[in-house]
Amino acid sequence: MPKLTVLFVLLPLIFAACAPTSSSVATLAPPTLPTTNEPESPMLAATTAPAADRPAWFSLPLVDARTGETFTLGDFSGQLVFVEPMATWCTNCRTQMRNLAEARQQLNNPNIVYIGLSVETTLDRGNLARYADTHGFDWTFAVMTPELVSALTDTFGRSVTVPPSSPHFLIYPDGSVSPLAAGGIESTDELVQLLTEAAA
Repeated sequence: MPKLTVLFVLLPLIFAACAPTSSSVATLAPPTLPTTNEPESPMLAATTAPAADRPAWFSLPLVDARTGETFTLGDFSGQLVFVEPMATWCTNCRTQMRNLAEARQQLNNPNIVYIGLSVETTLDRGNLARYADTHGFDWTFAVMTPELVSALTDTFGRSVTVPPSSPHFLIYPDGSVSPLAAGGIESTDELVQLLTEAAA
């Protein structure tokens, strides 16, 4: 038999022997993407902060300079809280808080809480109360404890303890916390816009 003929006869047999059987073929399922509850973008993240995840300083005690009542920064669930570290010697603080007083009057929103926190940990609370009254700052003021200064520094960095940079941050109604703003004095209009958007 000619060699070419033999080749044509044998090729089908070779292919049949090499072909995989149904039992030897692995069935490949289409790849599945891992499921996750994480948001597609950090900006789309739910802002709710479970109590267990909230910073320790939420529960550190403060004393209202005027009333002597004890409170914490975590006591205002469901309200927007504007927190401004300040000092009685700081002229930038006074300017910023004058602007804040005007913004507060314009907004007239009972669901926004304003808190001034003196970084002067040894300041007598009576002196802080007199300072606030003298300048017409009629919201809550308290003297930070060294523990609170340390805890806020851990969260925000040292800028939170530098009053001339007008540091401030927000605690949202759901308990989440904004980044620290410390770029200098903000105008009344800027503060109104900030608080309006945050309260929306």
